[in-house]
Amino acid sequence: MARKSSTKSKATSLPPGPDADVPAPEVVSDVKSVVTAPELKKKELLELVAERSGLRKNQIKPAVEAMMEILGEAIAEGRELNLEPLGKLKHQRAKETGNARVTVAKIRQNKSAGGKQDEETDTSDVTV
Repeated sequence: MARKSSTKSKATSLPPGPDADVPAPEVVSDVKSVVTAPELKKKELLELVAERSGLRKNQIKPAVEAMMEILGEAIAEGRELNLEPLGKLKHQRAKETGNARVTVAKIRQNKSAGGKQDEETDTSDVTV
């Protein structure tokens, strides 16, 4: 059986001439700047947990530190976390540097998480 060869010519695209009506390029931006609250440090976290639980700091400190170790190990392993109301953390990529590992992850929270969360932001890129 003989094979037919296609003789269709491909149309080449030439740049428009100087007289052509070409619309001016537009910059389209859908990025909104996010104003963040001050960084939450371990000392403040312990105080808030003690206040909310009604326990003393020396009672909750071992549990909170153990929980942070477990979460840190899970993130280092590249595991996804699904811990409501914190949200679902999905590992995107990681990079080893001289003395640290930089992990990029997405956290998706329900809009009702945290009570005062902005309704428009339900996902965030997070570097851990």
